[in-house]
Amino acid sequence: MSSNHLIVKASGEKEHFDISKLENSLKRSGADDFTVSQVLQEITDWIFNGATTREIYKRAFNALKKKKLSTAARYSLKKGLMELGPSGYPFEHFIGQLLKYQGFEVQVGVMVQGQCISHEVDVVATSGNKQNLIECKFYNTQGKFANVQVPLYIRSRVDDIIKKRKALPEYKDTEFYGWIITNTRFTSDAEEFGKCSGLHLMGWDYPTTHSLKAMIEKNSYFPVTVLNSIEKFYLKALLKNGIVVCHQIQQNPNTLLEVGIKESKINRILNEVEALC
Repeated sequence: MSSNHLIVKASGEKEHFDISKLENSLKRSGADDFTVSQVLQEITDWIFNGATTREIYKRAFNALKKKKLSTAARYSLKKGLMELGPSGYPFEHFIGQLLKYQGFEVQVGVMVQGQCISHEVDVVATSGNKQNLIECKFYNTQGKFANVQVPLYIRSRVDDIIKKRKALPEYKDTEFYGWIITNTRFTSDAEEFGKCSGLHLMGWDYPTTHSLKAMIEKNSYFPVTVLNSIEKFYLKALLKNGIVVCHQIQQNPNTLLEVGIKESKINRILNEVEALC
């Protein structure tokens, strides 16, 4: 249900505050009905004309955080993805880990020879006779869209690689697919070009049922940057050590000690990780 209050989106556009959108995002984070109603009431009592989506998110997140850390972590997924920076390197490894978890054989940041020139491919994900050549576009600010220039450029690179590989005996029966995965969104022109050219696009909420957000939530495979029980200094240290997903901490808790986190804090972190995973 929309209200009369006009709020400001990350892009600068204004729209009427729709409490049902907030309600749905809270429910997707795993919050129970009672918690959802409490948070909605708090936001409804507070909302004002000119409030930004960032302010709304922050207030809802803080309310959730008081209730349950793991629920707040799920709700903060979008922000967590943007903190896989400032470079795109941790994001590439996160995508690699996510695909590996789904059974793909994965290579990250590899040089691949094309027909004309060699190319650095962010992620090569292979399953059976299908190989996916993936470009990861990372942005650390909301409201930033991948425009049509991105798929135009990637389509030509992918075609150059495919042309070369199809001529090699080891790839005789292989089917190749080009992908772009971004943590934000694509412009409508980029989406149209992707559909027309056969280039697969995946963004924060695109396509609707197979988006990056949906894939993460479906697999409960969250980046470490959503964790609320670890200070930012230690999160950066984990990323530097190649620890980009919560499952890596779950599989080897010693990674927490290795970056200097005190033993007295580790149980709290592991409890949050367990609830997420």
